[in-house]
Amino acid sequence: MADADLPAGHAAYFALLVEQLGQEFARAQLFAADLLRRTGAHQLDADSFQVIADASEHPSAEDLARAAGRTTMGRTPYKNTAGLLHNWLGIPLGTARDRLAQTDCLIAQVTTAGHRAQPLLPQLAAEFTAPRSDPRLVLSASRLIHGAQKDFGPGPAGERARAGIQAEAVALIREQPATARKHVADLIHQLKSGKRPLGALLSEIGLFKLGRRKGLENYLLRMLPSQAEVLDAHLRKVDNPKTEAGNREDLHRQAAEDLAAENGDPDDWDNSETMPDWAQDPEAAAAEAEDPDHEDPGPDDPDDPDAAESTQSQPEPGGEAAGDEPPAASAAAELLVPFEDMRPELRHLMGLLATLKSTGTGKRQGAAAEVGIIIDYDKMVETGQDFAVTITGKPISAGEARAAVCNAGIYPVVLNGRDRILNLGRSQRLFSKSQAKALRTARRGCAFPGCTMPAERCELDHLDAWEKGGRTDIDRGDLYCTVHHIGRHCGLFHAVKVEGSRPMVLLPKSVDPEQRLHINTHFLTPAESKRALAWAAEATQLWKSGKLKVTIAEA
Repeated sequence: MADADLPAGHAAYFALLVEQLGQEFARAQLFAADLLRRTGAHQLDADSFQVIADASEHPSAEDLARAAGRTTMGRTPYKNTAGLLHNWLGIPLGTARDRLAQTDCLIAQVTTAGHRAQPLLPQLAAEFTAPRSDPRLVLSASRLIHGAQKDFGPGPAGERARAGIQAEAVALIREQPATARKHVADLIHQLKSGKRPLGALLSEIGLFKLGRRKGLENYLLRMLPSQAEVLDAHLRKVDNPKTEAGNREDLHRQAAEDLAAENGDPDDWDNSETMPDWAQDPEAAAAEAEDPDHEDPGPDDPDDPDAAESTQSQPEPGGEAAGDEPPAASAAAELLVPFEDMRPELRHLMGLLATLKSTGTGKRQGAAAEVGIIIDYDKMVETGQDFAVTITGKPISAGEARAAVCNAGIYPVVLNGRDRILNLGRSQRLFSKSQAKALRTARRGCAFPGCTMPAERCELDHLDAWEKGGRTDIDRGDLYCTVHHIGRHCGLFHAVKVEGSRPMVLLPKSVDPEQRLHINTHFLTPAESKRALAWAAEATQLWKSGKLKVTIAEA
């Protein structure tokens, strides 16, 4: 392929073969998923997975005999077939679930009793195995039709509608393969444009988080018309200044706080009087203790060498120095207009947020919810920028962090560069509430690599068993979801204590033959993920060369 003199015809022939192989792989992937589910391969024991991983690409008869494996009714490395596809084969979880759903549609369904039944879409299933049919087009049509299952309705009428749209899809795939995807999508769109069954509507309502785009957090809200009326009624109250929900003074104040936080640090961000203890400069505090009456020289103090420069740089009232950026407060003020003149969308958002923050006492007050802010101490000292994130991994400015301190019960957790908690930790029989809160804030979710279970649904795990003399210190604990918590204590993987760092995970050789140390980066920001992966790789090298103290926690 690197030959520059390759004839054009050979290149075209190679491309043709690759596409033909791609079609066969599309079929093979579904049949492989069916085989895994049909044989219960996720019930193989850990030793069997290790034997399979050690098998060569050209196994002998003896290798194949050993690779037959043994299933067990006890604890297994993988909960189900989707878990096997995701965690063992490295297939994204959404792709694994989709592959099993398409197996139901095009190969065979599995009943609740575990018996095989005919595929959900029999006409497309027959086309999927047809020699001259492109299985990728069949898969595309199957996904669209499967996604509209509730729109067909129940009973014989629903079956007839499903059969009719399958027949149209098969005809399009055979006769117009180049435009089949578009036309099948149009058929589904027509189906959903009519009067839809309640079940179909209920399956699509909800509040969906779309993530951060262009600096803004995006959500998609879908609701029934009757539910929308409740929201519309609230928005009408926001538009009415005579109602509590439409209190102009409170809403305007909230908008000012939000915009000021977004536009930079508050003026008193570095004020030692309002600064929390963990952020105080010990040297400055000691100096102030020695001379409590000392005051900083003012701008007109002749002893201040910078006084003249400071005076000259002061802008005239009502104006700004040329080339200077406007301060955060004035920038926010420029964005604020009388509440009635705000865009309706912004006005409604402020009203909704104010309602969500209400304590329910009848008078709108500050937020009652607790907000977790994670602070990278090393980064805060070195750069003073990009050192704070929320418990859900959203980067926030110092100004936003300060605003959260003022308006919510905040619990800052200070970490070093290795994500070790610095300012909390003590020994006792059980984790205290503050320790549990700090662990959940710092870890953000399950410690197992790739797990997406958030901290609120995870369990605290002692890496040193208390009954064996272990201490309940904060740096000797971690978070695991129920599945991985049990899995660790069953010996399916190991938690690893790393000196001066957060704990890591050591996977079995069948999953990671290189035996590297792992950190779950699912809940981290891209910058945090990059730093965590680099540290895990460095820690692995130091550990294997005997330069880093690493202890594998007992199951």
